Amino acid sequence: MSKNFFERVYEVARQIPKGRITTYGLIANYLGSKGSARMVGWAMNASGRDETIPAHRVVNRNGLLTGKAHFGDIYQMEQLLEAENIIVKNNQIQNFEALIWDPTKELISTKF
Repeated sequence: MSKNFFERVYEVARQIPKGRITTYGLIANYLGSKGSARMVGWAMNASGRDETIPAHRVVNRNGLLTGKAHFGDIYQMEQLLEAENIIVKNNQIQNFEALIWDPTKELISTKF
């Protein structure tokens, strides 16, 4: 049985290393669904409190914490990132380009 889109998103998200971030669009592109960044965002929102899915490491293409409202406490996403030594200022990742983790470049296989 094949995995649904959300399950595939979660498998990719689980690969994001601590101290790095990625974007909704980069995950969508990796999964062969370029243009489906919003669906990746919905998947992150639907992940709920599953601590195996580091949803806090997925941000928009400009490094903004657009998903922060889905963490229960609007400061939790920022706090989780800062605990990984990622600097956030005005809801935006600082040093964004240096922290980007692109699954297309980082993961060997596209079996997700």
